[in-house]
Order: sequence, then C-alpha cells, then structure tokens
Amino acid sequence: MHAIEIDAPGGADTLEFVPVPELEPGPGQIVVHPRGIGVNFYDTYVRGGVYPADFPLRPGSEGAGEVIAVGPGVTGVAHGDRVAWTGSVSGSYAEQVLLGAEAALPVPPGLDLVTAAALPLQGLTAQMLVDGVAHLGGPGTDQHTVFITAGAGGVGQLFIQLARAAGARVLTMVGTEAKAEAARTAGAEDVFVPDGEEPVAALTEWLRGHTGGRGVDVFYDGLGRATFDAAIASTRMRGLVVLFGGASGQVPPFDLQRLNRAGSLFVTRPTVWHYVSDPAELQRRWAEVSEAASRGDLAVTIGATYPLEHARYAHEALEARMTTGKVMLLPA
Repeated sequence: MHAIEIDAPGGADTLEFVPVPELEPGPGQIVVHPRGIGVNFYDTYVRGGVYPADFPLRPGSEGAGEVIAVGPGVTGVAHGDRVAWTGSVSGSYAEQVLLGAEAALPVPPGLDLVTAAALPLQGLTAQMLVDGVAHLGGPGTDQHTVFITAGAGGVGQLFIQLARAAGARVLTMVGTEAKAEAARTAGAEDVFVPDGEEPVAALTEWLRGHTGGRGVDVFYDGLGRATFDAAIASTRMRGLVVLFGGASGQVPPFDLQRLNRAGSLFVTRPTVWHYVSDPAELQRRWAEVSEAASRGDLAVTIGATYPLEHARYAHEALEARMTTGKVMLLPA
C-alpha cells in the first residue's frame, strides 16, 4: 500500500507519497480502508511545526471507510462495518489506517462514506462551538447574535447551520463575493467582504452597525492574527471571543488589560480534543452531527477532492484560501 509521510517540518512539498508495509491490527485494534480522508488546517499546523509532533510522521486525523481487519479482543466492531474516526494510531493519509476499536464512530446507514469523512473534525468542531464553548439558543434564552470568520469554509458552513438551528442570528465574513453566496446559502443573515482597506476598522464598523452599536454576543475567530483586534473591538460588554484557529497566523501575546477596557470580555482558545476526550461525550456529539447529516438537516459541502498522492496540492489550496467547504483526499 501507499501513504503520505513527512520527514521533517516544512512546507507542502514535504508531503511525500511512498510505499509502506500493509497494516496488521494488534489487540483491541482494527484496520480500515478509507473511502475519504479529511484535510484540515490542523494538518498544516502539524506539518509546519506550529504544533509539536515527532518526525518523521504520517499526517491526518480523520476519515471514514470500511473495516478490513479486526484484532484480538475487539468487540462491537466487525469486518465490513462502516466507521469514521477523529484520530488514529497510524495517521490517516494512507490507503490503510490503524485505529483503536474504541475510536471507531459508527456511520449512519443513510450517510455515504465520503460525506461521513468530511464530518469528524469540522463537524465536531462546529458542534462544540455551538453547544459547548458557548451554548447558543435554548429554552429561556434571548436570541444570540454571533459572528464567525470564513463562513464559506468547512467549519463555517456547518457552524452557520447548527447555530441557526439553535436559534442564533449569524453574521460572517468571506474573502470574495463568490464565496459570499455559499455563506448565505448556509443561512448567514449577512456577509462582510473586505475591500482591502483597513479591514479591522471596517469589520468593526460593520458589526457595530449590524448590532445597533452593541457588538456581537460571541465572536468566533478562526483566522487569528488578521482578525483578533477586530474581535476585541466588535464584541459586546461581557461578551465572549472564541479563538478556535489561526489560519492567518497565530495571535501574538497581548495585554490582558485590553479585555477590561473593551468591556470585561471573556476569551477562550478551545480545541475540539478537550470536548471529545470523554468517550461518551464523543459518541454523543458524533451522533448529533452524523445523524443530522444523514437526515439531510445538515448539508455538508465538499468543495474539493484530490487523489491521495496529490496531498501537497490539497494543502497548498487550503493555505491559499482557494477552497470553499471541505477539502478531501480520496485513496485509490
């Protein structure tokens, strides 16, 4: 079989498609043949050395496919089962993936495997942003007005749908007018498209204008360096800034007194792993997202697919923000 491997941190050109031995499951493990493999900004952070990792490594955290081998002592998962995963023993950019059996997430019968492979990380991230990091909507609560960056991206489109279903009013931004339509289709009330001149000031003015000068209840920032100042300036008094990514670069250290001056703001830097570390919580969140997609209540947009051997080009397109929706690798 073949897999993508990286010898040392670097750019997208470090992703090499190489022959590797076939996998054998150990006790409590299964081997899966992926039908789809999700590509995430997280993968680019690991590849580039932003997040610590041991090299050489095989990247990738998520996917979905059929079980092709079962190790000793495995119960509850059988050969031929359709499963997805959020993390693997061997790395997911490969024609075979080794999982701990307890990490297997059942794919609902009405959900195809390529679509299922687009959901584990981005779907669970969107779900925990709506119901976990914050709790949007719900009985007895006022309607929240929230803002999220990159509303045409994979997380953005899923988040908009889930937040709207929870009763929130959603505003967003995208990089181009062409992407604005995708965000509106997902349910965004309005979309900000920067014109390149003073984007922080312009976004702040736009959001204040859309909230009667009050500011948004929650500012979900997946870009980081480019938008964090706007987040501080555009969130209401005692509101919440959720820094869930750094697609434009990591936010540099800043003076915590800024939170005081901006209105006693709260800021959090969540990772999805801390919201799915409990197996029962993982299964609950996965069931909510995957079953909504299976019913057709949650539309999953796959914006680009690449053969596994072209993982480099998938990373380049993602980092250049040339994509909308989910970016996928398809093994042979």
